[in-house]
Amino acid sequence: MSEKYIQMVANYDGWVAVKKLKIEPSTDSRTVMQFLASLGISLDKKVEENLAKIVDLKKLDSALEELSVGKNSENIALIIEAASSGKVNRVIKEICELESLQAKEKTELQEFCKVYALKKAFKKAGLFIDYSTIQLKIPGMKKSRAKKEAKD
Repeated sequence: MSEKYIQMVANYDGWVAVKKLKIEPSTDSRTVMQFLASLGISLDKKVEENLAKIVDLKKLDSALEELSVGKNSENIALIIEAASSGKVNRVIKEICELESLQAKEKTELQEFCKVYALKKAFKKAGLFIDYSTIQLKIPGMKKSRAKKEAKD
């Protein structure tokens, strides 16, 4: 039987990462889940960093700071409504209005910004729609590195 593993290698714009999990008969689903979540967190950060290189996310952040979304799960509808408001959508349209892009590319970029806005609005309300708040014990990660990441 061939070796089973999950692997991600990145060497891009100062980001060097090698993450690999060897799947053995003793590897449980929890370990795989934790490993995949750690990949997702890393990738989400890089998506946002690259989005910020294309559009002015500071303008979108400013619009999102003005939102009044409350601090509990009872306000989920309000959070979604606020993050999708006309004001936020106008800012998204404005920052994605780049001459170098065609209409379909602008639309795609707007969709990335809408996801970014929703994530930020939920986070502002103390609700998280990703795995970034979970203290993961990532398989294969040395304790010293885990401590370093905990400080960040």
